[in-house]
Amino acid sequence: MLAPKRVKWRKTQRGRRKGLASRCNKLSFGEYGMQALQAAWIDSRQIEAARIAMTRFIKRGGKVWIRIFPDKPYTKHPAESRMGKGKGAPEGWVAVVRPGTMMFEMSGVETDIAKEAMRLAAQKLPIKAKFVTLDT
Repeated sequence: MLAPKRVKWRKTQRGRRKGLASRCNKLSFGEYGMQALQAAWIDSRQIEAARIAMTRFIKRGGKVWIRIFPDKPYTKHPAESRMGKGKGAPEGWVAVVRPGTMMFEMSGVETDIAKEAMRLAAQKLPIKAKFVTLDT
């Protein structure tokens, strides 16, 4: 799964997810893409599940680019622990996604195959996403 190799460690604050994506909102590498329609934290496991769903459907043909990276740590208190006592321990890594972010790109396959592969991948994610082509 995706995670940063090294970080200058600090438990990050939650931040804000309002507004549209100002960067990574256009197709840059492939012919087809999956664009987020909602804001969310996407877990590294969800990114990996979507990648596997796409590559299995295209039968390892074509090329897939993952445009989001989980570089934000999120923390969690253990179960049945009392309130307080500071911030919890790091639990995993998330990618912050805003509406308009291009999450995945693909090329080297037919349009209908790419559309179905992106649909299968979108079902693995907690947000709504749309299929985008280079000409639109």
